[in-house]
Amino acid sequence: MNILHISAECYPVAKVGGLADVVGALPKYQQALNIDSNVVMPFYNNKFSNNNEFEEVYKNTLVLGEQVHGFRILKLTNHSLGFNLFCVDVPKLLFTEYVYSFDDTERFLAFQIATLDWVLTLENKPDLIHTHDHHTGLIPFMISESLKYKSLKTTPTVLTIHNAQYQGWFSHDKISLIPAFNTNKIGLLDWDGAINPLASAIKCAWKVTTVSPSYMEELKQNANGLENLLKHEAAKCIGILNGIDWNVWNSETDNYLIKNYSKTTRVEGRKANKKWLCEKFNLDKNKPLFAFIGRLVGEKGADLFPEIFKKALEENDISILLLGSGNKETEEELKKLLETKNYNAYIGYDERLSHIIYAGADFLLMPSRVEPCGLNQMYALRYGTVPVVNAIGGLKDTVIDIENRGFGICHNKVSVADVTNSIQRATSFYKNTKKFLNNSKKIMTIDHSWDNSAQEYINVYKSLKK
Repeated sequence: MNILHISAECYPVAKVGGLADVVGALPKYQQALNIDSNVVMPFYNNKFSNNNEFEEVYKNTLVLGEQVHGFRILKLTNHSLGFNLFCVDVPKLLFTEYVYSFDDTERFLAFQIATLDWVLTLENKPDLIHTHDHHTGLIPFMISESLKYKSLKTTPTVLTIHNAQYQGWFSHDKISLIPAFNTNKIGLLDWDGAINPLASAIKCAWKVTTVSPSYMEELKQNANGLENLLKHEAAKCIGILNGIDWNVWNSETDNYLIKNYSKTTRVEGRKANKKWLCEKFNLDKNKPLFAFIGRLVGEKGADLFPEIFKKALEENDISILLLGSGNKETEEELKKLLETKNYNAYIGYDERLSHIIYAGADFLLMPSRVEPCGLNQMYALRYGTVPVVNAIGGLKDTVIDIENRGFGICHNKVSVADVTNSIQRATSFYKNTKKFLNNSKKIMTIDHSWDNSAQEYINVYKSLKK
């Protein structure tokens, strides 16, 4: 079976969030299961593009309303990713230093049109096209309804919703940008008076998946306006929990770590990484270290961090380290806390530092209001760090509270009181040294690799080819 994944992100080529991690791992694991799974994404002006060789495999022009753009399909010449990577180069729209901007309608429409124009020319066409999030959400509609792509009409399409909060809305004024179709079908594009790529994909894709079973159920109650649509399309919807790439996230081989370790050498290995963190950020290595890694946005509960951190540090003998960026007001409030003892923050992102934090922190804070799947808690478990989470979405599916014979700390609301109470519970757990160290060994054995999830996706694909 020949599968083509279409995505705006793919690790390590271009990453903004968890979408990149999924698209960078899922095809690789599918290849290992004898599925010819490949990726097409935009060609950005970034470090990966500049440091790798690509060959041109196709060249043409595309029409976007009244504009004509030249484009190329480039193929990565090496096989370092474990699958074939194709990039769409539309120089005036996509070759940027950023992945997303404030208005991406033309950019991602050009990407989708160029991709399908190229697919039309392939001798060995995909057996199935797998789209990811709203950036590729018009592809199921164009395949099924645009006259230009009628030869692809029988090609099954799968949509994976990584985050339903972002839907790619644009006005009907730009409807002419979409390749010609029967205007009687405009209802497949419209939702609540606007063109909604994510809603269109939910309507038109043969199958809709989300990145965890619990998130699929939650979307029927809270999907930023798409609740009724998802209820209506429930029969073709399924939640499949994301995995993590165990080759990348492996404490025994991770080149980013100060000291590598296995389950049997975890105590000394984790101590070495914690020691480095505490020395670098002026924290006490003898105190339990709580960390946060991620975007400083409301979805992650980050707006409450200044108050949570201040209260938690006053009430507990702990240290807190933050790695992230996002809302500027939140960033400024967190910077003001830098004079607070036992607290430090790195405003920005550093891949190596994130790995060391997973390996050296005692607890990872994830008080998310929205967490479709969450990968950070899986990375933490893999490295022996205890997640402290709000029990929603994928966090609910992957973290069981210690009071329920589990291994993590869970709360059911995102408030200063609930999160600080969880921090207090975690601190008490830390003081029971034997139980805490045994727990770190236990969580390192939990299998959240992509093996099972990749097979679940393959089962979905096969069900559409019957």
